[in-house]
Amino acid sequence: MGIYLIDWIKAKLFIDREISEVDFTDAFNEKLKALESLLGYKIKKHNYFIKALTHRSYLEISPQSKKSNERLEFLGDSVLGLIVAEYLFEKYPDNDEGFLTKSRAHIVNKDALAESANLIELNEFLLFDKRYLRGSIKGIRSINADALEALIGAIYIDGGLSRATEFIREWIIDPHMKKGTLKRDKNFKGQLLEYTHAKKMDNPIYRVVKEDGPEHDKLFTIEVFIGAKPYGTGEGQNKKSTEQEAAKKALIKLKAEEKKS
Repeated sequence: MGIYLIDWIKAKLFIDREISEVDFTDAFNEKLKALESLLGYKIKKHNYFIKALTHRSYLEISPQSKKSNERLEFLGDSVLGLIVAEYLFEKYPDNDEGFLTKSRAHIVNKDALAESANLIELNEFLLFDKRYLRGSIKGIRSINADALEALIGAIYIDGGLSRATEFIREWIIDPHMKKGTLKRDKNFKGQLLEYTHAKKMDNPIYRVVKEDGPEHDKLFTIEVFIGAKPYGTGEGQNKKSTEQEAAKKALIKLKAEEKKS
């Protein structure tokens, strides 16, 4: 039984089924109506959705709101992982566990979820203290991603697995698949490491062989070695991206050598 399925079962058992009543102001009701329009069905358990929209920072300015969306986020994360795993399992019957794991990570990582949250303009529904962000774009993206998981948790409780699946397919999986990002794995360092392991070669070692320019504007030259032999060289102003370039060239060279042998 996979870890996401185990987490999902635990969450299903332990999620708090007794959320305290919320004082439904007109603002709350308007948010719920807009949310119903987005989801395409009538919400039954309103309190769960209010909690899903409530960031912990909001508790400081609204003490009567006793809980934030963190527990629902936990549940939603597990439901999301399960549904995405099942989708990938069925769509790619010939791919191995490594591909499925990386593909799931592409779909459910925080950046991808923040993009999906932007698609539905989730920020317009959220309850949070703006002072918490201090103008941080990264902060609002994180809040949006977490709230999207919490919203999935609320949908699951309110409408069951079928409703949650519909929502995840429409707003998370399908938009992601249209981009074709699963076919463009740009983590060449990871690919190179997997390749060397599969071929029982030494692990790649990255070495800065040259630095040019002033401290604030350096140009790095990095070589990747497998054993004592250099296989690829990258140049750039950022060490991480330069290592990726070196790894990409090493992969090209290794695969070319493999074809010749």
